[in-house]
Amino acid sequence: MGSATTQSRSAAVAALDAATGVDLGVARELFAAARALGDASQLSGALSDATAPEGARAQVVNAVFGSLGPVTVSLLQTVAAQRWSNSGDLVAGVEELAIRAAAVAAPTADIDGELFTIARTVAANPELELALGSRLGDASAKGALIEKILAGRAGEATTLIVSSLVQQPRERRVRALLSRALQLVADQRGRTVATVHAATALSSEQLNRLQSALGARYGGQVSLNVVVDPAVVGGVRVEIGDDVIDATVSSRLGDLRQRLAG
Repeated sequence: MGSATTQSRSAAVAALDAATGVDLGVARELFAAARALGDASQLSGALSDATAPEGARAQVVNAVFGSLGPVTVSLLQTVAAQRWSNSGDLVAGVEELAIRAAAVAAPTADIDGELFTIARTVAANPELELALGSRLGDASAKGALIEKILAGRAGEATTLIVSSLVQQPRERRVRALLSRALQLVADQRGRTVATVHAATALSSEQLNRLQSALGARYGGQVSLNVVVDPAVVGGVRVEIGDDVIDATVSSRLGDLRQRLAG
């Protein structure tokens, strides 16, 4: 990711944070805008062309997206006013705003937890992941399939995020899409996500202790997603960002075997 895109993403997120009236309708419109931009390289290219006057790019936004709500149009104007490394980064920036807007619109919904569960379900069903990630399937049909699968199993915000993402994977695997969305939702809410692998389900007391310890170590609120994995044997393995904290019995046994072999 280029420095221009990094700065532009920050400016777009700041605009979202400052906006009022952000609801799921705004998130839905931003997802639709991201699809329109992704499907029309000429359009995304025009809005990411740093050599074009800012006023000209603003006019393009008004001409193409002027029928959308005022909050959505304002956010897209902010996106168009930035300098992006390439048109693909601009499309990803609008998509990111859509995901974050869904998190803003449903502040009490367990979106990141639901996304984690869905990602695990997809990982356990290769045929489903293949069907959702295939270029051959109709995009709207994929979105409708997700809505049908998640009906009664996930909240409206989560369903919107997943059904929208699978309609425009842009060469990305479904699990990667869900993982990125989970991280963005957590970041929007000021949290860090940790995946905990344990041999058995952890008690509320154990979860609270682990959450407090990780929060102190990483300087903020940490959201835990627990994976029960008998292969762990005992103890826990924590994945948080690029860090892996392995305090499992299986890991210690592996270390011991290596030392004995040496």
